[in-house]
Amino acid sequence: MTRFSSELLRTFSAVVSEGTLEAAARHLHVTASAVSQRLKSLEDSAGQVLLRRSNPVEATAAGEVVLRLARQMAQLEEDAGRELGLAAGATEHHSMPIAINADSLAVWFLRSLAKMPVGLDVAFDLRRDDEQHSAGLLRSGDVMAAVTATPEAVQGCRVEPLGIMRYRAVAAPDFLERWLPDFKAGSRLDPQLLNAAPAVDFDRKDTYQDAFLDGLFSKSRSRAARPARGPRHYVPASQDFFDAVRLGLGWALVPEIQCGPEVDAGRLVELARERPFDVPLYWQRWRTSSPLLDTISEVVRATAAEYLLAPEAARPRRR
Repeated sequence: MTRFSSELLRTFSAVVSEGTLEAAARHLHVTASAVSQRLKSLEDSAGQVLLRRSNPVEATAAGEVVLRLARQMAQLEEDAGRELGLAAGATEHHSMPIAINADSLAVWFLRSLAKMPVGLDVAFDLRRDDEQHSAGLLRSGDVMAAVTATPEAVQGCRVEPLGIMRYRAVAAPDFLERWLPDFKAGSRLDPQLLNAAPAVDFDRKDTYQDAFLDGLFSKSRSRAARPARGPRHYVPASQDFFDAVRLGLGWALVPEIQCGPEVDAGRLVELARERPFDVPLYWQRWRTSSPLLDTISEVVRATAAEYLLAPEAARPRRR
């Protein structure tokens, strides 16, 4: 069985993190030539190319496996140092990369970070990505944990349910007067008219508005085929996305926690109260035993329980 030295693994992780051999050399306080020699030795041991020499460098598929190992080993060394009391007086906090979707970040996840125990000595490195895609950052070894909509565990990780993020289709009253003038709250929503109206998408990975419309058309009495959709605004920031809906740029699905007060105050109108859009969220983390990751996971689970619906409280998503 091939064994990789911790020095080679640390060097490989540094190169991927820093983006270039020169930057990794500065980080490790060695020469760029030494970094290059270590990479060659590591690739000889693996028998495969581990790094694409692009700018910045990228790990190959085999390199992602080694990168995950390198970062897991670094985490184990950090945990051992903590247990031995060797981390006391350290000037640097341990970095914890976590993938998180924008809505969770805006609604509840930051609150979990604020609840971490005093003295945890960790600096959070949050990587925002769509919850349907964040599992990819676990596969590549870029993050140690992720909030994801993927129930299947990534290789080398374990997964547990966090709860349900419930979304509501909403629009501003002025928007409805222009695009759906005959619609009244609680009345039947015409999917043809909504489809033709402007919508707000977070980015081009955001499929929720399309999925909601597909559900409306599948339940439509006319069973009419869905025509080409109306214009889309792309607003890739959670608060700005919400503001775009409130200002009448378009309709969209917004987390119930976020839009509820606006609906109650009459500043937003719910388009289909009988059709909530439920997204199950999961916590995926490295399977490696780590007291630090265990503590973070425990706080994340407890905070999610305060803000998300329990799985049994959610309705099946209608298609």
